[in-house]
Amino acid sequence: MQTQEVVIPTAAVRLEGELVLPPQPKGIVLFAHGSGSSRHSPRNQYVARVLQETGMATLLFDLLTAAEEEADAYTGHLRFNIPLLASRLMAATDWVFRQEPTRGISIGYFGSSTGAAAALVAAAELNERINAVVSRGGRPDLAGEALEQVRAATLLIVGGDDTPVIELNELAYARLKCEKALRLIPGATHLFEEPGTLEQVARLASVWFAEHLQLHPQHSS
Repeated sequence: MQTQEVVIPTAAVRLEGELVLPPQPKGIVLFAHGSGSSRHSPRNQYVARVLQETGMATLLFDLLTAAEEEADAYTGHLRFNIPLLASRLMAATDWVFRQEPTRGISIGYFGSSTGAAAALVAAAELNERINAVVSRGGRPDLAGEALEQVRAATLLIVGGDDTPVIELNELAYARLKCEKALRLIPGATHLFEEPGTLEQVARLASVWFAEHLQLHPQHSS
């Protein structure tokens, strides 16, 4: 397993990330975290390790710079700026396409909270270049009109006790026209902190990505 710290250039800023490459990766999953989180999130790190064990490469990176995170902690003006977050996820996707170790393999997104909306907007924009999306406790409803344009197979995972978010996910699920599934984790709240619940998320995500990324290998352009 090869791990490297990377810097991803975008139009306005440079974003820090961690790329993990197993031997002969079956695909790569880019993580789009939500508000107040980072690439060091223990929950996303755990899910990433489970995916790596199944042969997936992973890219965990910060959608906001350290200065932006600090400002957003006081104002909250960036965490719900879905177009900004989606544009940075797309920049990271383009970066992945240009790297020799990841060129030509299929791509999936794992989004949590508002990062799930950004993942769906980016998937709608990039169309067939993105093969699968998984949302953990996400706000897919914030993707708005992009929902009907998503072609990537999409799995929405919600805590069974996260009542307000369940309804928002059901509304978004009804608008999706792609291959899709909605799964509730019994006894789980928004952050999946209850024993065994995050393990269920990771297992569902790994099966979803294994099924949908290996079916659709990309080709270098």
